[in-house]
Amino acid sequence: MEVQETRVQTDRVLTIPNVLSMARLVGVPVFLWLVLWPVFGGPHNDGWAILILMASGVSDYLDGKLARKWGQISRLGQLLDPLADRLFVLSTIVGLTWRQIMPWWLTVLLLGREVFIASLLPILRKHGYGPPEVNFLGKAATFNLMYAFPLLLLTTRDDWLGSVAFVIGWAFVWWGTTLYWWAGILYAVQTRRLVRAGAAAD
Repeated sequence: MEVQETRVQTDRVLTIPNVLSMARLVGVPVFLWLVLWPVFGGPHNDGWAILILMASGVSDYLDGKLARKWGQISRLGQLLDPLADRLFVLSTIVGLTWRQIMPWWLTVLLLGREVFIASLLPILRKHGYGPPEVNFLGKAATFNLMYAFPLLLLTTRDDWLGSVAFVIGWAFVWWGTTLYWWAGILYAVQTRRLVRAGAAAD
């Protein structure tokens, strides 16, 4: 298991890892538009939406890998990377739920985790801390969900590919959702420890 480096190594903004994260952010509204276009009477462009999701997953892996390898870990990158991850997950949840590809109970489960994490931020801010660092489980959960979402899009097909995508896609959904909540609980534990440490120092 690769240990994630969290120490800021550069103040540069235009690094390749940061550009990759920025590209992921730009891809969020494009992906959502492609997914929702059929709802508003437009053509189905699920193929392009799937390609954008796949590209997002690859860039998510590369930006962290390259930042560590090239010594380009920056504070901006530490903010952009989880932001891009979260926005892609949220936009995909919205798009797939609106298209009735994803059931409401799964939407509530995934969004509930986001609300849970958001509830920790005021506590951290009150004690002088920023958002929690992304941990290995959080990245693993995102990877699983980013594999699951394009497969769920493929389940709209009425052929063997749609049937295979259904089985594999839902397997990734369950793995990703479980890890997503597990990572969230670890963030809460981390928050509790920080608050306790701060109280002890006072």
